[in-house]
Amino acid sequence: MKSIIITGAGSGLGKELALLYSQMGYHILLTGRTLEKLKAVEDQINTQKGQASSFKVDITSPSEINEFMKVVSSEFKLYGLINNAGTGYFGPFESLERQKMKEMMDVNVFGTLNMSQVFLPAIKEGFVMNIISTAGLRGKKNEAGYCASKFAVRGLTESLQKEYEQSDIQIKAVYMGGMDTPFWDYSDHIKDKSRLQSPGKIAQIIVNNFEKDTIIIEANT
Repeated sequence: MKSIIITGAGSGLGKELALLYSQMGYHILLTGRTLEKLKAVEDQINTQKGQASSFKVDITSPSEINEFMKVVSSEFKLYGLINNAGTGYFGPFESLERQKMKEMMDVNVFGTLNMSQVFLPAIKEGFVMNIISTAGLRGKKNEAGYCASKFAVRGLTESLQKEYEQSDIQIKAVYMGGMDTPFWDYSDHIKDKSRLQSPGKIAQIIVNNFEKDTIIIEANT
């Protein structure tokens, strides 16, 4: 059975993608920092007669990624990698704390880069999908640091699309607007959350447009 790794799979879009792809017959390798959340998703997939395995992996830690790679290469046939995990802090640029800026770069940029560089060689035929956000398409007020990290992921993704265009590996970019997920629970950046689309709806759009290399899903206005 072909396997797909999904980072940040314990909630939100990662969870919804895991549920959908498991229904399509893939073995889902759920990764994240909180094993309890991953196990809950795994149980839900198993209840729906799918297959999933949970792994506590910090994508900012090269050593943890390398250990995870050893398990994957010995036990699974890797078909895809979905770099979904991300973090964001918002507000005026002058008040953005340096540590928060570093965290966004570590998770959003280096997490995606680390996972891609380690697991691309294991995918002989398949795909890598980077969940980027429309913050990677244009600058936004009070999102300077977040946009900087997402523009970096966009540059990485577009470069990999060129590098792998003659191979059997598709490099995919997903740019979506804000979603109604726990991502916003500790932020007042979004004033009207009613305009945010559900992660389930976004996940279905992604799956429906799987053949495309670039998927843009604007937020409701």
